[in-house]
Amino acid sequence: MPEPQYLDTPQGRRLAYHRFSGREPGVVFLGGLRSDMTGTKAVHIEEWARRTGRAFLRFDYSGHGSSSGTFTEGCIGDWAEDAEAAITGLTEGPVILVGSSMGGWISFLMTRRIPGKIAGVVTIAAAPDFTEDGMWAEWSEDQRKACMEEGQVALPSEYGEDMIVTRRMIEDGREHLVLRTPLSPGVPVRMFQGTADADVPVPVAMRLLDHLDGDDIRLELVKGADHRFSEPECLDTITRALEEVLTLA
Repeated sequence: MPEPQYLDTPQGRRLAYHRFSGREPGVVFLGGLRSDMTGTKAVHIEEWARRTGRAFLRFDYSGHGSSSGTFTEGCIGDWAEDAEAAITGLTEGPVILVGSSMGGWISFLMTRRIPGKIAGVVTIAAAPDFTEDGMWAEWSEDQRKACMEEGQVALPSEYGEDMIVTRRMIEDGREHLVLRTPLSPGVPVRMFQGTADADVPVPVAMRLLDHLDGDDIRLELVKGADHRFSEPECLDTITRALEEVLTLA
C-alpha cells in the first residue's frame, strides 16, 4: 500500500489521507471511533471506486491511524472539523459520504455545515449522539463521577485495550448532538443496520430514521450482521447503495 499524503488543517492538525481523481460526485469514507482508513470497508469501497472510475477519498481523523495527535486529545468537534477540512480541501465537486458508526454522526453534521458539498449519504451502523445516549446515559454513577472529577474513565472494549473516554469528549459531544433538533439532510440517504450489532442496537437506527426529515431516506436491516458489517455480502450492500445514490445525485 502506498504511503499516505498529509493535509494540514486550519486547526493545526495533520491528517493522513489517500485519494484519487475520477468521475464526480466523488465518494468520501468517514470511519468510526478508534478505527482508521485501512479498514475492510474503506478499502472495499476504494476498490469499487477504482473499478468504476469514481473519485475517492479516505483519511484518518486526528488521533487515529497515521494522523497527528493522540486519541484522548480528541472529541467529536475536532473530528468533525477534520472531516470538513478534508472534504473541502481534498475534493473538487460534490461528494457522497459513507459514514461508519461515528462517521454516520459526522456525516449528518456535514450536511448541516457544508450542504453544498454533500450530494448523498450512506451510513453503516450510524451512531449519532453516542457520547450522550450510548455512554453517559448508560454509565453508572461511579463512572460518571470518575469522568467528571478525574477527567476520564476507562471502558472495556472487545476490539483491544480499554477505551479512554474523557470529560472533554462528553462535554463537547453535547455541543454537536443531531437528534435533539430538526435534521433535514436534503439529499438521498441510505442507512444499513445489522440486527446482531451489540455496539449500536437496532433501536438507534429506528430512532434516527424517525428523526430524519426528507423525501428519500431508507433504512435496511441486515439480519445477523454485527457492528463490523464486513462480511462480503454486507460490503456488497454498501456499494449497491452507493450506485443507487449516485444515480440520484
